[in-house]
Amino acid sequence: MERSYKQVKRMTPAMRIIHWVNAICMIGAIATGLYIGHPYYQTLIADGAVDKYVMAWNRYGHFIIAIIFDVTSVIIAYLYFFSRFEKPYKKLIPNAQNISEFKAVLINLLTLNRKKEFDSSHADSFNTVYFTIFHILLIWMLLTGLQMYVHGLGSGISSIGAWWPWMLHLVTDWTIPVTGGTLMDVRIAHHITMWLIVCWVVFHIYYQIWRTIFWKEGDISIVISGTKFVKE
Repeated sequence: MERSYKQVKRMTPAMRIIHWVNAICMIGAIATGLYIGHPYYQTLIADGAVDKYVMAWNRYGHFIIAIIFDVTSVIIAYLYFFSRFEKPYKKLIPNAQNISEFKAVLINLLTLNRKKEFDSSHADSFNTVYFTIFHILLIWMLLTGLQMYVHGLGSGISSIGAWWPWMLHLVTDWTIPVTGGTLMDVRIAHHITMWLIVCWVVFHIYYQIWRTIFWKEGDISIVISGTKFVKE
């Protein structure tokens, strides 16, 4: 006898919007960031002349994307603790239940779904920890990026006043000694973090497809419809 399925809600509209905004911004940040580090194209204008503002536009786009990430990071941090839909921080508490669920999900992945002893109708601790790692990497990326940005303000002032560089120095100067003692070390850390995030994204996409194939619960549709199906 075949078991019936029920539809369960997994993501709110706000969560889905944030997800896709971050996904689009991630592509833009990588494209502009790689250009800033090593220009890989030129734009020609009239009479075959090269547009000298290409680097400026890439830096501007990279900075705007960083601001968007700042905003979404604040929203996500708030939802971690105060969301009325679910509170992810509860899955990060290293209690017996969460540790047991984390192990069960990991074993399920490693054994190709031969052993599934957890409730997949809600966000599990494994996925919550994995997404928390992403947010930590993103925050580190923002801090190192702002440190490089503020060093570009050689005069110590900005178009909105001296308070802005002062605040950025206050918040991000500690990244220099932590990464090795020079601004180049911060650049290298920023670049390495980008590749760590790329690896994170690759596994994230792979795992969502994996779950959809092995669990047969429509997990990949969560970021579109906000729902999935689980066996009753």
